[in-house]
Amino acid sequence: MHPFEDLVVPEGSIGIHWFGQSTLGLKDSTGTLVQIDPYYPRERPAERFIHARPPLNEAALRTDYVLLTHDHGDHTCIESIERIVAAYPDVKFIGPEESIKHIQDSGIDNDAQTVSAGDAAPMGSMTAHTVFAKPPAGLPDDNIDPPDVTHLGYVVEAGGVRIYISGDPVNTFGDHEELLAPVRDLKPEIGFLTNHPSEGEFPFFDGSAKIASALNLKTAVPTHYSCFVTRDYDPHEWAAGLQGLKPLIIAYNQSVVYSG
Repeated sequence: MHPFEDLVVPEGSIGIHWFGQSTLGLKDSTGTLVQIDPYYPRERPAERFIHARPPLNEAALRTDYVLLTHDHGDHTCIESIERIVAAYPDVKFIGPEESIKHIQDSGIDNDAQTVSAGDAAPMGSMTAHTVFAKPPAGLPDDNIDPPDVTHLGYVVEAGGVRIYISGDPVNTFGDHEELLAPVRDLKPEIGFLTNHPSEGEFPFFDGSAKIASALNLKTAVPTHYSCFVTRDYDPHEWAAGLQGLKPLIIAYNQSVVYSG
């Protein structure tokens, strides 16, 4: 049994485990366990991966729901999903149409719900509210083309806490009220934010800080690092740019209990 499964989560709190990259586990006081974008490939060449071993043996962690943000290999990883299903055949899936189709085309016939922006999906004692991470039409004025697949984010309501999962947001997300408002209206307290200091697909550090401030977050957490050699960054440099917000840097492959 994975230690996260044994984590004691009081009422009014949420247990969070960060497995690296954008992979998260959520556990509330009722014991419901959700994995977000589980990514645990076994083949890990040193020139590509920072860590030689995957952060989880999928069979070790009971999983009730899997929540997916988009159909890219490091977010909808069929290899990992197949092992989760083999160990926990009743696991349910929620995600955008391409991710759900990918799962079904792989021969997995588990209960699966396709969602789009504006939807709310129950996950046992939790609820996932769906928002856009990248607008389907792109942002022509920002010279950003339409994305290749649907990119979603979520505000997960769990244990009286609302958690924002950004997915992979467009670089200029923080400049667009039509993207910010649906998230802000759901009143998340803590946000898990994909960013990178120089790459350009995602918000830069200042853009990430702008998002956190515009959403009125109490706590901001960096994600999408400590996995790929060429996409790593220093989370403390990210935290230094926050504008009066509390940063939370979760150690690689470790758990915290968040109480708001």
